[in-house]
Order: sequence, then C-alpha cells, then structure tokens
Amino acid sequence: MSNARLNAIAAVTNYRATAPALDFSKTPSNEIFGSNVFDDRVMQERLPSAVYKALRRTIDRGEALDMSIADAVAVAMRDWAIEKGATHYAHVFYPLTGLTAEKHDSFLEPDGKGGALAEFSSKQLIKGEPDASSFPSGGIRATFEARGYTAWDVTSPAYILENPNGTTLCIPTAFCSWTGEALDKKTPLLRSMQVLNTQAQRLLRIFSPGAAERVFATAGCEQEYFLVDRNFFFARPDLISAGRTLFGAKPPKGQEMEDQYFGAIPERVLAFMLEAERELYKLGVPVKTRHNEVAPGQYELAPVYENANVAADHQYLTMTVLQRVAQKYGMACLLHEKPFAGINGSGKHLNWSLGTKKANLLEPGDTPHSNMQFLAFCAAVIRAVDKHATLLRASVAHAGNDHRLGANEAPPAIISIFLGDQLTEVFEQIAKGAAGKSKEPGLLTVGVDTLPPLPKDAGDRNRTSPFAFTGNKFEFRAVGSSQSVAGPLVILNTIVADSLDSIAGELEAAKAKTPEALGAAVQKVIQKIMKEHGRIIFNGDGYTEAWQKEAAKRGLPNARNTADAIPAAQTKENDDVLAKYQVLSNREFHSRNEIYLEKYIKDVMIEARLAFEIAKTKIFPAAVEYQNRLAGTSIALKTLGKKHCTTVLDELGQLVADFQGRVENLRKAIDHEHDGDVASHAAYCRKKIVPAMDAVREVADQLEGIVADDLWPLPTYQEMLFIK
Repeated sequence: MSNARLNAIAAVTNYRATAPALDFSKTPSNEIFGSNVFDDRVMQERLPSAVYKALRRTIDRGEALDMSIADAVAVAMRDWAIEKGATHYAHVFYPLTGLTAEKHDSFLEPDGKGGALAEFSSKQLIKGEPDASSFPSGGIRATFEARGYTAWDVTSPAYILENPNGTTLCIPTAFCSWTGEALDKKTPLLRSMQVLNTQAQRLLRIFSPGAAERVFATAGCEQEYFLVDRNFFFARPDLISAGRTLFGAKPPKGQEMEDQYFGAIPERVLAFMLEAERELYKLGVPVKTRHNEVAPGQYELAPVYENANVAADHQYLTMTVLQRVAQKYGMACLLHEKPFAGINGSGKHLNWSLGTKKANLLEPGDTPHSNMQFLAFCAAVIRAVDKHATLLRASVAHAGNDHRLGANEAPPAIISIFLGDQLTEVFEQIAKGAAGKSKEPGLLTVGVDTLPPLPKDAGDRNRTSPFAFTGNKFEFRAVGSSQSVAGPLVILNTIVADSLDSIAGELEAAKAKTPEALGAAVQKVIQKIMKEHGRIIFNGDGYTEAWQKEAAKRGLPNARNTADAIPAAQTKENDDVLAKYQVLSNREFHSRNEIYLEKYIKDVMIEARLAFEIAKTKIFPAAVEYQNRLAGTSIALKTLGKKHCTTVLDELGQLVADFQGRVENLRKAIDHEHDGDVASHAAYCRKKIVPAMDAVREVADQLEGIVADDLWPLPTYQEMLFIK
C-alpha cells in the first residue's frame, strides 16, 4: 500500500488524545462567557462615567465618536489587556481576500533610561497604517501606492486572543485607502447599517410618530463544516491546497442510510466541540447549538442572532477557532463548500432580520393581516429581493459555492422568496383588494395520551428556498460555508434600505394628504409591490425541473455559476442603488467585481494545476503499476498454457489510455494563453478548464474502483469519512 496512505490509516486508528481534558465543573460557562472581551461590563467598571456614557451613545445611537474620550478608553483597554497577559495589540481588519489580517505591535516602548514603559495612546487605538499595496484593490490602488489606514470600529468590542505563549489585544477596525475608498468588508457593512437605520426610522415614524429608536440589522450565521483526521488531510495534496478533494470515488456507503443526521456525536468530535465552544464563549460569541449534519463527518454550529456587524466579526472568529481547536484534537476542519463529491456540501445559513433594542420589525404577531407595520417592512424585503436578485446572487458567488448551489442539498441558483402559506395568503388577499385574514396556529396532537399537545406553526418550512421567511426573520440559505457574511449583509441591508426609502416616501405623501387613511395607503403600496414583484414568491420545491421552467417563465434570473453571476450583477440599477446610499461608489463596486472574478480564476487555476499534478505523479503511476502486475500474471499463465481472462486488463488498458488523453487535454487548457478582460477569462475557466478537470476526474474515479487497493496512493472517501 502507498506509504502515505498506510501510515495515515495506522495513525488514525491508533489515535490517542494528547490534549488534557477540560474541567467544566471548575468554572461554569456563564462565568467564562465574554471573559476575554472589552465589553459593556468592563467599560462600565473601568471608564469614567462621562466617557462610558459618550461611548454608549456612539454604540447605541450611532452618534459621531467624541474623540476627546479616546485617551481614557485607550488607557483602560491597555490596562485591562495587560492584566490579561497581553504584550501586543493588533488592529484586526477584513481585506477582500475573504480572510482576516492583522499587524501586531508591542505595548512596550523604551523610556530612554534603559527600561521600557507600556504605552497605548488614543492615536494608536484610533488609527493604524498597514501596507495596502499587497491587498486586492481591483485597480483602486496602483502597486506602488502603499498607504492604507485602519480605523477603530467602536461598535464591535475589542477582545483578547489567547496563544499558548501569551495573549494579544485585538481591535476590530475598518480598512481604507489613502483616498478614503473601502478596501475591506467592514467599511461598506457599517455604511449599509447606517443607511438602513435612516430609512427604517422614517418608516417607523409613520406608524409611531416620535419614534426615534436606532434600527439595526441582526444576523445569526449557522456554520457547517467537515472534520477529517490530519493524517488523512496531509496525505491529500488537494485538501491541503484547494480545500476539497479533486479525486475520489463514491464509497459503498455514503449518506443514503440517513443515520448521520442528528446522530450521536463521536466522542473525539464532541471533545473538540466542547473546547471550541468554550473558546468562543470567552470571545463573547453566543454559540447555541451543535449537531451532526447530513453527510458523514459533517457537523454544524449555530449562534444566537446579534447585531449584524458584530455577527460578521464573530463569524471570522468562529472559523478561526474551529480550525485551531481541530488541530489540537488531531483533525482538520474543512470549511470548503464541497470537500467531497457525491455527498452534502456545507453552507452558512444567514438568518437576517432588523429591529430595535425593544422589537423585531419582522415579527408578524398573532394577526399579521392587521399588522400594518410588519406588512410594510416585509413588503420592502419582497421588493428588494426581486428588484436586485442579481446583486444578491452575486454576493454568494465564488468557485466553492458553484459545486453546491443547485444540488439537492442546497437551494438553486435562482433567487426566490418562501413566505409560507400564512403570509402568502395575506399578501395575495391584499393584492386582490380582499379583506385581510390569516391562518391561525393551532395545536398538534400525535395520538399518544402521555405526550403533550404541541404548538403548531401556521405553515411548514421550505429547505429548498434560497431566501425563506422562518417566523420572524429571513434565512438566506445560499451563503457558502467558507465565505464572509459581510458581503451578503451589505447587499441585503442596502437593497432593503432602498425599498424602505421608496415605501416611506409613498406613505409620507399619502399621510400628509389624508392622515386617517394610512391603512388604505399601506394596502395600495403592497398591491403595487405584489403586482410588480410578486413573481419572486415561490413556496414549492426548488429542486424540480418544473421550477426551472416556471422561473424562466416568470423572468427570474438564473446565473448557474460565478462566471455568469458576477457579470450579470453589473447593471446600472445595481450600480445606482449602491452609489445612491454611498455604500459602494461605482468605482468601489466595479473594483470588487474584478477582485471576485480574479479570485475565481485563481481558485480554478490552482485546482487545475493540482489535478494535473496528482493525475500525473500519483494516479497514473499507480494505474500503470497495476497494469504491469496484471500483464505479468497474464504472460505467466499463458506461458504455462493455463486458461486466463484478460477482461480486467483490457478494461484497465482502455481507461489508462483514456486517462492519458484527458490529462493532456487538461494541460492544454491550463497552458492556453487567454486574451481579453477578467470576465472573459473567468468564462474561459468555467467553459474549458472546469470541464477538463471533471473529465480527468471521471476516469480517475473509475480507476480507483479497479486498481488494487494496496497500490492506490490517496486516502479514499471511505477512509476519510468513516475512520475516526
């Protein structure tokens, strides 16, 4: 057997935990939660009262930051961090690589007398200056223009990141160029939340004059992931460099027994989960649930919803912690959308809503048909999603998600809204001008006297919808497991703000004319929205071919892959909505589209080169070695005059020849010198290189089922998914 594979299997089967068991009885989880966060409790305790109140006004009301308080905050933050063992601080920012970035600076500065003092000034807190030239800019920055700034985001709390040899004070920041243009994910997210607040407050004041509460988007981001033993991980070059397996035959048993989903969590995995959750608790991440997912080796973690900006930062932390803690338990955490072909991929369901500190504005109540405020906000979402479906689709477009969207474990690439029977009936009645009424929830009895009757929702859920209403929020199910949720949040916040602006304008005008006719004005607005945008509502099975045809009939866009989706979003309407509210200028928007297409090209090219290398240096030699073994046996039997069958040898010879031809075609596709812009290059990758890779894999996976097991060089799906 291949040494790497043999050694990996031996190491996995002989695994023994090296990390000491955690004593959960020593410190209860509620005492750990937020212990490494410079949160409200710490600020209230350490800051002067006036400073604390000024800081809270900025966080709670969105008021401009009072720069005079920064010195007091910096001193308190420094002292707290040093008490926690910190020696350095880092401005953490979120460039367009999709990962976090940070530069660590020491608190210590020479005192001129041979010693050192711990210093951290307001200037150091508020502003950092990392080199911006090596981050993606999409043409906004020339390579020789290096200046970039990080700016303290006071609305996302600083935290301590622990390391075995010390701790670091991490300060969430925005990142922009010398010209003030956004080079990151956070800056446009903060802009979008600001405009959402402005437009939502306008609509709130129509229904509740004098209401001035700050409105913010909320998010709860479910995270799916796979765990494989690190010995298998390091024996698979494709997992190391691409995050997914480029080869691998379907195992005899996959997920068809449906025994993994919500099953008992393996002991080693549960130990990992418990420690990962404990680390996340320290960082203030409100982790709530954990369970086995559908595919073997797949799991899910989900937090409680929180302020969308903080939730986006927490998502980065969650991915980091999952990967770090997995190493401690001898495993690799795979965040790719499709690490294994033929079984379920991983998503990151984004549960999105908007509200104030006191109320969720997408809570329908017991009588949604008469809840005018809810109907107006919900109608704004319907209008926004239909009007800017291409923009929403592009926000989740990347190479990894192309393997997942449209398969039978993820929503289709067609953006639609599931409202459920209750709300659909309400909106359809209003559209027809009929008197409003809505289905009422009831009680579910299961026919066993000892079981209590269960509260029954007014409608079922729909797992095939990319954008589904789930009681008091919308669940955007098309987000990929590896991506930042900041991009989709920017789009959702902005397009909904635009619709709130439109609805508020119409209702303000109507109310000014006839104040007592607000109900009729709301009905008129909803009728108009349903007429123009009701096509986006679909409560059926999104997996069927019938829906593909129906969606086309309705005129809904269907961008099946990244190379189509990103160019399709570059319309004047999308340009205008982002620029109108100063979330992304036309230049910023187009630069991002170029960055994302370039990333798609790089992802595909890395995979193609990897596939070629593995095919030539691992799979082909193994197949030829087995072919040689069979040929030798055949010659020996023939020499002895014995009957022998060459069926397997003939089949193998045909496959090896076919394999060589397909590998050569892949080489030619990779070597092709492409002329044209980035969009046409991405289209070439999709139309030529991806099919060439798929063709090589098709034969390689057949060879895996024929070549002797002791010769096959790569850990198999059966081994990686089932040997724990």
